[in-house]
Amino acid sequence: MWIEKNNKLFRSFEFKDFKEAFAFMTKVALIVEKMNHHPDWSNSYNKVEISLCSHDAGDIVTDKDRELAEKITNLL
Repeated sequence: MWIEKNNKLFRSFEFKDFKEAFAFMTKVALIVEKMNHHPDWSNSYNKVEISLCSHDAGDIVTDKDRELAEKITNLL
């Protein structure tokens, strides 16, 4: 579930292992490149954390962030 806090959408994902986490990040990377809307994210072994906000809109959550969050969720 995405949480909106401090002008960002945030979600943490946990996978079976690093390989699954990295495969997920690769799929996300293809989406964000197509949208030209890149997340702040981190990976540690089987965990991926993603934060979304629109820097060009003043670092706030916009419809573009919500659209990207939905596309990321649909990868699961």
